[in-house]
Amino acid sequence: MTACDRAEVSLMDRLMTGHYCHLLADHATAHRVASAAVAHCRDRGVGGWLPTTLHLLAQVELALGRRDDAHSHAAEALRLADYYDLDHRVAHLRALLAALAAARGEEDRTRELAHRALEYTLPRGVGRGTSDALWALGLLDLGSGQSQRALDRLEAAQDAAGHPLMARHLLPDLVEAAVRAGRPERAEAPAQALATCADALRQPAVGAQSRRCRALTGPDSQAEEHYLAALDLHPIDDRFERARTELLYGEWLRRQRRKLDARDRLRAALERFDRVGAQPWVRRARTELRAAGGHHDPTLAPNSPIARLSPQEREVARLAATGATNREIATQLLLSPRTVGHHLYRAFPKLGISSRTQLADVLGG
Repeated sequence: MTACDRAEVSLMDRLMTGHYCHLLADHATAHRVASAAVAHCRDRGVGGWLPTTLHLLAQVELALGRRDDAHSHAAEALRLADYYDLDHRVAHLRALLAALAAARGEEDRTRELAHRALEYTLPRGVGRGTSDALWALGLLDLGSGQSQRALDRLEAAQDAAGHPLMARHLLPDLVEAAVRAGRPERAEAPAQALATCADALRQPAVGAQSRRCRALTGPDSQAEEHYLAALDLHPIDDRFERARTELLYGEWLRRQRRKLDARDRLRAALERFDRVGAQPWVRRARTELRAAGGHHDPTLAPNSPIARLSPQEREVARLAATGATNREIATQLLLSPRTVGHHLYRAFPKLGISSRTQLADVLGG
């Protein structure tokens, strides 16, 4: 229990502590404190402060990768802020909801929310609100492949944020946009700033993003080391960020002509993006997967039998279901026949079958 968990702690103390922990990327503590602040408002009928506490909670949930929870709490906060005529809070919440919509590829909703937020924040010089709205528009552009436009928007968002800590969450997107736009010189400063933050904060989520950006901006000889380190550091709940790393890693592997390894990473990225509803990123991952010589079954649901298999087990099982022998599969996938047999041995109990003759039925032909 922290000091802020005690019942006698004031609401303002909880809010200040929650914001401080959030800025320092201690999102687990920030979530506990923000949840306590929301409970404080609900239990004591402090309705006027509920939009503010819910906003903080939604920001933290977004940072933790809990996007459905973040959307639910931000939407509730927006309804309440509108009811209480809290125009300043309304603008901030619209910008946050725009960022959530951008990741899902909801173009019209993203633009509507972001532009309505900017109508309030720009003439009043509300830096953080302006920054978040521009971030949403930049993220939308980045997901849809408009890299140069994304870079321009994200740099404007960084300028509007003011203090570097307020812009830390923008840095991974800035680096990726700059590299994809063919402007690696504009990726150097944000990548270095993120590395400095990661060293200072010592938080796994920030470290994962920093290692991913070092893979993007550093020499190819070190890229794989950075990608693997990033995947080790990503919190398990943050599927979206992990999938972004897997996508970039898969793209790099394809460029290195390691197509089998690339397909494993790209398929994993595609499935994670699909589960969080990040449709622009689904399309990008699917395109890369096809370029790597792979394919994706759009009917693959989290509860389908094949979803229980690892990516390589899945590839082996699909080929075996066509009647290919272990030797034929081994030749196609650049494996040994013994390794193919090992993958099938592990796959059968996961699929609830005992022989390869049952594969076609359980995999839907």
